[in-house]
Amino acid sequence: MRFSGGTGNRLLATLPAADLDLLGPDLETVALDQDAVLTRAGDEIDYVFFPHSGAILLMIDMADGHTVATGVVGREGVVGSLSVLGSSPSGITAVVGAAGTASRLPAARFHAAFGRSAAIRQAMQKHIRSMLIQFQRGSACNALHPVEARMARWLLQLRDRVDSDVLPLTQHALSQILGVRRTTVTLLMRNLRTRGAIRSEQRGRIEIDRSRLAAVACECHRVMRVEAEEIFSGHQSRAAARTDDPRISQAETDDAM
Repeated sequence: MRFSGGTGNRLLATLPAADLDLLGPDLETVALDQDAVLTRAGDEIDYVFFPHSGAILLMIDMADGHTVATGVVGREGVVGSLSVLGSSPSGITAVVGAAGTASRLPAARFHAAFGRSAAIRQAMQKHIRSMLIQFQRGSACNALHPVEARMARWLLQLRDRVDSDVLPLTQHALSQILGVRRTTVTLLMRNLRTRGAIRSEQRGRIEIDRSRLAAVACECHRVMRVEAEEIFSGHQSRAAARTDDPRISQAETDDAM
């Protein structure tokens, strides 16, 4: 399906019409099927994806077969952004963690438009800064916070992108995201159900209680959301994100992305 001018992607929506037209002829809307691999580590980046809905996980594959997620991209971002630096192999494997749709563009076309458009370069700067927050905060979180808090963070990050309390996840997928054994995920899920943070679980479907899950998660989810919103909107709310004051409303946090 050819791109028709409207978009659910936040980055594309910021572009003036003339800059969007630089992409237009080759920009097409495609389905993001659950578990589809969009880019594999070591392969050349052929396409850039601007999600409208769903969520794409950025995975690192280790030599022993283990995997771990380093970031997640939804309608606020783009997958394949490093193609603006020129042709090079991908350092990550991008996997659809929740089905949706996206605008897809050949990487070579995007690279050419990036060189011609200040607005596209500015949008990409926002995206890259936002992803650096994920990578840096995620690295610290993985080193310092308990695995239960980290799993709660990942569930909330996915919930932010799919905008639903029902997440299309299996325990196997969660073990790959976290880089832990399946038995560890089973134990964690049991604990979260006992605390009411998980309402129900069926194969390929986990229903969460957002507020109770937020109480289990570390502060990293909240900080990531608010710092990313500062990049996109310029709102200065980082101090609120880092406070432990329980009087901060859920609405204030919800406004962050």
